[in-house]
Amino acid sequence: MSSILITGASQGIGRTMALELARRGHRVIGTARNPDSLADLPLAERLRLDVTEQSSVDAAVAAAGEIDVVINNAGETMRAPLESVPVSEVARLFDLNTLGALRVVQAVLPGMRERGSGHLVFLSSIQGRMVLPIIGPYGMSKWAVEAMAEVLAIEAGHFGVKVSLIQPGVVATNGGAKAKVYRSDDDPYGPLFDELVKTRGEVVTPEEVATIVADTIEQENPPLRVPAGATAVKLLAERKTAPEGEVFFPFDLDW
Repeated sequence: MSSILITGASQGIGRTMALELARRGHRVIGTARNPDSLADLPLAERLRLDVTEQSSVDAAVAAAGEIDVVINNAGETMRAPLESVPVSEVARLFDLNTLGALRVVQAVLPGMRERGSGHLVFLSSIQGRMVLPIIGPYGMSKWAVEAMAEVLAIEAGHFGVKVSLIQPGVVATNGGAKAKVYRSDDDPYGPLFDELVKTRGEVVTPEEVATIVADTIEQENPPLRVPAGATAVKLLAERKTAPEGEVFFPFDLDW
């Protein structure tokens, strides 16, 4: 049994992972900005954690006790063309999706390093290895997460700490519906917004992602990158073999 801390456990993939890992007998520490939202989950601990606040991260990690595995799940997305997206909103997204994960890693890594064991798990995306138009800011934040994980695999791997990236495609949660959208009535990129549905592929369920995450955590030697779902497996395999001199975009859009 491992002691597992999950960020953003109140909804979506985070909530489903908490349920699956608790079902398997792990000690699950669920965290959220509002810990009351975790009341109905079978958790060992319910802690307030806002990954954009250093004091909140430090307090939650201190209260959690010894942590074997951290799942960096907290994050969100947005919809906007790069030409007109507010830079302040991109910075906010990076603070949550990328720097938030780094804050948590920095808080737990000294203990893992001293014990010579631990596992850092990042909920990435296929958009950590390829791009989709209009969702560019999210993809940028996930590419940065992928770079962070590779660096940690070298630096912290020396001390026995494992690192894994989980890369789903579209997941059947309400994350996309809740995304902020920056689109004007006369937006020249309007037709591209309308074409986004063609890039969805097969939708994976939160339960499927949770199973993949749990299976990865329970492996003795987990891989660095783990595609989640048939669409992710297919697209990331194609991305790997695509010519580096060209943009990889395997969708036929009317654009």
